[in-house]
Amino acid sequence: MLEFQSTVDRHMAVRLLTYVGLLYQDLLKAGEIGPSEPLPPVLPIVLYNGSDAWTAQTSLHALLAPEVPDDLLSWQPELRYLVLVEQGYADAELAAQRNLVAALFRLERSRTPADIERVLANLIDWLAAPEQTDLRRAFVVWLKRVLLPARVPGAEIPNINKLQEMRDMLAERVKTWTEEWKAEGLREGRKAGEAKLLRRLLMRRFGELPDWVDGRLGEAGEAELEVWADLVLDAGRLEDVFADRR
Repeated sequence: MLEFQSTVDRHMAVRLLTYVGLLYQDLLKAGEIGPSEPLPPVLPIVLYNGSDAWTAQTSLHALLAPEVPDDLLSWQPELRYLVLVEQGYADAELAAQRNLVAALFRLERSRTPADIERVLANLIDWLAAPEQTDLRRAFVVWLKRVLLPARVPGAEIPNINKLQEMRDMLAERVKTWTEEWKAEGLREGRKAGEAKLLRRLLMRRFGELPDWVDGRLGEAGEAELEVWADLVLDAGRLEDVFADRR
């Protein structure tokens, strides 16, 4: 059982306990498990791609109150899960593994269409068997709906249903999309620099800044940053720079 996380959830063990229970219920209702057959084992895995360290407990028992009596503790539900942290693996380490999770991490860390194309070449080879049709389709859907829209906002992505078609399309458009990615990176870098400079000006004028200022600077576009920069010298209060819209 795979759970994808970009943020730390302190009660992840509780969520996974629910998911495992629902999985068993579905298998029983669908007749996948006979009345006298044992339940299949489940390995719950959290795939975490966030930038902060994973700090949540990986055991449900660790979330229970410490004062639970021993005779009651033995009756509590138990669940443990495995966490795979994307940032804990170097690019070379991921590339050396013939592993679908490693391929997923490589795709998420890709910076150019050429990076994606290289991973797709591996997946086409690894998922060639007929029984892996659903996995191939799942990767294609994820690429179309999640990864590529995030990497190339506004780009028109054709209706593709096969990994080989996805790879061919990327090979055809790699030059155009690479230039678009570079331009987007330059825009983001310029905006970050403007926000940093504006923050320094605000600190020199008004002293230590409250937390809400960093939030506003991080969410602002270039036009807003330019307006606020013009107001820094004349504003009587910090709130006047932002028109008191916190």
